Amino acid sequence: MPFQPKCMATAIGSLPHEDPSTACEVILNNIPEMPIWPQLPNTNFRETMEIQYSEGLPGVVLDEEKQRMYFDTSGEITSDFEKFYENYVAENLDYFKISPEFSRGIYEIERKLQEKDLSSLKYFKNQVTGPMTVGLGRVDENKRAIYYNEMFRDVIVKGTEMKARWLLRKFNFLGCDQICFIDEPILSAFGSSTYVSIQRPEVVKYLNEVIEAIHKEGALTGIHCCGNTEWTILVDASVDIISFDAFEFGETIGYYPEKIKDFLEKGGVLAWGIVPTSEKIKEETPESLIKKLETVVDNLASKGVGRDLIWENCLLTPSCGTGSLSVEIAENVFDNLSEVNKLLKH
Repeated sequence: MPFQPKCMATAIGSLPHEDPSTACEVILNNIPEMPIWPQLPNTNFRETMEIQYSEGLPGVVLDEEKQRMYFDTSGEITSDFEKFYENYVAENLDYFKISPEFSRGIYEIERKLQEKDLSSLKYFKNQVTGPMTVGLGRVDENKRAIYYNEMFRDVIVKGTEMKARWLLRKFNFLGCDQICFIDEPILSAFGSSTYVSIQRPEVVKYLNEVIEAIHKEGALTGIHCCGNTEWTILVDASVDIISFDAFEFGETIGYYPEKIKDFLEKGGVLAWGIVPTSEKIKEETPESLIKKLETVVDNLASKGVGRDLIWENCLLTPSCGTGSLSVEIAENVFDNLSEVNKLLKH
């Protein structure tokens, strides 16, 4: 579907609120054109970004006492693998659902949207934690990243695909086009000595598998990375939207002008995370944030990318999720995002 957001606003995912209803009201009041469902990590450790998508994956162990998740590869889990792949092949999306125990936000926003006047709604945004971040961020019983276990790596990729598809089907009742972001903060460490064994082609391959699954549902795909990375990886993975921290790393998108120009000309979108999700928001105003955005847009335009093209294919977001912030600062982030959106649309 053609997508020219022209400074429409959306958000990344997490909010710090413990009350799902309040979090949903913050979303619906500030980003009514493209709302999200809120991830609420402060309500329960099951709602943290990797654990939230773990239901149905073989070998998952939830340690209630230590509030953590790991994969136990030592036991007899053949039947769990068989069940997983049977449901994957059958495309039984309900098997991969995210239950209310793992997301109160999904079910609360669903309830509110069913009751609300949706005249301002243009798109709905979902999010899943990407396979690279889950695979490298979670470990087995020996504290080795589960990514390095080939069998479990495949399960994580395929599980991510199905969680994304389940989400998109769940919100089909809205009758609008949908977007699903793949959140991959670990990509900011790609190329570092820590992950020297991870090769670029495999990153592109696994991301593309999830992207193709999302496209299968007729939705657009974004990839969000809140640090600096090699942005052309996302282009090569055939993503529709590149989401990045434009407040801290806005100039980095200009390191690849030819690739980004081609990406935008083919209908790609840049999601500029111009509203900082840190204490720095206290020092900013909507006007100062717009000035900063104009500076980084001008930097990209100076490299030969059409300014009008950049603005037409511009989505506005916070620089990252707000789940680790105080409620007060998080709501300040959303207030500023809403005002930046309004000012740029006039």
